[in-house]
Amino acid sequence: MLERPEAILRQANAAIADGDIEGFLRHCTDDIRWTTVGESTLEGKDAVRRWMAVAYAPPPDFTVTRLIADADHVVALGELKDSDDKGAPTTRTYCDVWRFRDGKMAELQAFVI
Repeated sequence: MLERPEAILRQANAAIADGDIEGFLRHCTDDIRWTTVGESTLEGKDAVRRWMAVAYAPPPDFTVTRLIADADHVVALGELKDSDDKGAPTTRTYCDVWRFRDGKMAELQAFVI
């Protein structure tokens, strides 16, 4: 029996918080599609790995305030604390819409304000 999608996302988020990119990627399909709406789309684990090595160094501090899930999707709402381009601390609101396939994260649409 596969784990519930929200449990998988919580494990993946914990890996990010620990700076464990490979731990996060273990929860993703090889052909993951990661779209940050209005910015870019990444195709595949290698593209996500390269992006995370820069964008998540150091790892962001994020708080999930609500998870909404069904069998194949999880919507995560929350706040993201990191630094802007000049190194100043910022707090942004996000909504991530994850699609799961065979117990792994296959697609992300991220809305970050």
